[in-house]
Amino acid sequence: MDIHSLVKLTSRAWALDILAHMHAGVSGRQAALLTATGAGRTAFAASLQHLMALGLVERNPGHGHPIRPEFRLTQEGAAAAALARRVLQAVPDGAQLGVLRKSWTVPVLALAKQPQRFSGLRAGLGAITDRALSASLQRLEAQNWVAREIDLSQRVPFPVYQAVNAGGEISRIVAMAA
Repeated sequence: MDIHSLVKLTSRAWALDILAHMHAGVSGRQAALLTATGAGRTAFAASLQHLMALGLVERNPGHGHPIRPEFRLTQEGAAAAALARRVLQAVPDGAQLGVLRKSWTVPVLALAKQPQRFSGLRAGLGAITDRALSASLQRLEAQNWVAREIDLSQRVPFPVYQAVNAGGEISRIVAMAA
């Protein structure tokens, strides 16, 4: 999955959770997915509509029968759901899933597989603002998912960021899917 698709996918908080649960076998019924994710109704509905707009989830044309799911993964959605499942499994602590639901977390980690300067991350992400990237990096550094080191090899020292620990694992998972 390329970085721009990853940015689009993760722009809604519950998108990865919905895909991961559908991949894990949770019924494509709205009530079952809502319960499994633990999301609020409004945020869940916005994330589901977003996934449908991206073409990853579709309404089941056979819906209407009480046991048929309302929604199902498309062929492209099945690949994204497998990726989402592996990303969520890489987070050992359930309390850290909140960080994973932030918009720029997964794309930043994907680019930080190798050491990157701030400007390199910003250029790779495209539409991100300096403030949003800075906040993301600080949040990831606080979780110990990104390491910040100062490169003294140049005339002007500059910070370099690299994904480590669970962040490094997420970065590897995303890189394998690319």
